[in-house]
Amino acid sequence: MAQTIAFAYTALDAAGARRSGVVEAESREAAVAQLSAEGRYVLEIHPKGAAASAAASGAAGGRRRMPSRQDIALFTRRMADMSAAGLPLDRVLQVVAEQSESLTLKEVAEEALNDVRSGMPVSQALARHPKMFPQVFTQTLRAGEASGQFAEVAGRLADFQETEVTRRSQITSALVYPGVLTFTAIGVVIFLLTFVVPRLSGVFKDLGNDLPITTKMLLSSTDFVTKNWILVVASLVGAVVAARLYLATSAGAFARDKFVLQAPVIGKVIEKATVSRFARVLGTLVYGGVPILEALEIAGLSAGNRMFQVSARAVEEEVRAGRPIADAMRDAGAFPPVLTHMVAIGEETGDLPRMLERVAQSLDFEVDTGMRRLISLVEPIIVLSMGGFVGFVVLSVMLPIFQAQQTIK
Repeated sequence: MAQTIAFAYTALDAAGARRSGVVEAESREAAVAQLSAEGRYVLEIHPKGAAASAAASGAAGGRRRMPSRQDIALFTRRMADMSAAGLPLDRVLQVVAEQSESLTLKEVAEEALNDVRSGMPVSQALARHPKMFPQVFTQTLRAGEASGQFAEVAGRLADFQETEVTRRSQITSALVYPGVLTFTAIGVVIFLLTFVVPRLSGVFKDLGNDLPITTKMLLSSTDFVTKNWILVVASLVGAVVAARLYLATSAGAFARDKFVLQAPVIGKVIEKATVSRFARVLGTLVYGGVPILEALEIAGLSAGNRMFQVSARAVEEEVRAGRPIADAMRDAGAFPPVLTHMVAIGEETGDLPRMLERVAQSLDFEVDTGMRRLISLVEPIIVLSMGGFVGFVVLSVMLPIFQAQQTIK
């Protein structure tokens, strides 16, 4: 007779009440089948010792680290590759869980595996974790399951996620050098105002009140900062906290997104990046078989800019009323001509996903070019600003000395 194992479980009974207990079975699958036969829907199930160990580990280590975008992209790529190889979806989730480097993602995949073996679709099982798998992800998978193209749709999702990860990595890398310059400039300013100039103020006082205006301005600024540094720090912290609280509101977030899109120079780059993401998400959803109205709604929400979402919502309402997508986008005014023309071609030829993908790639190239130009402008601006301030300090220090030398002569 095979040896039985005690499993601790959490399940919903026939009335929908949450129940916990222990069941003995030869394997996890047998335990799930036994509970399902009793009319219980399994939420969590672990070997009894492993559950206790996991709980203790969780108590000791605190909250699990959220998986990165790269972890999610790798999870999706593995799921697409293995499903394309012909593995059943429960086996796919089992292998993905075993290969995952993220402990949190491993646990989520194991929970999804239990759900799938209990009869739940993969998309619904992953939708129980919306912080890791957003609506665009789960809705696209759901459409892929319904159309029998799960592997192809998952592969398209993996392409989309890998593109997003690459874009963010490029932006982060491009901002490293300007960030270092900015940090250095701020450090130099603080050092001069709090350490260098205060030690020279006594010399300037000995020279009398007939000081150059630049020297008086510098001394006044330094004197204020050194005497009221607590007030200065508290004001800066208060301003940051107030800004974060305001931006957390709907009005504040909308105002920020509107300002970003309308900002000189950088606004055009961000607008193109927003439209590119919208086009890529919409193309992925349409390719997966998501209904166009639902795809437009999700793509608008996924664009990442509330002001742009207003235009996307207007397009959705126009399409709902029976207008072609390209005409609705053209009237909305927030979509560039290249997108509206390509969407019109896609509607005429019945190949909308491919047209949207081409637009996204074209806009990505323009965004990359615009980012490089911005970085090439930001670096000399920071250097010149830092050099200008240092020159101001040097001039303010040297002018009184020159005046004193002239007076002595």
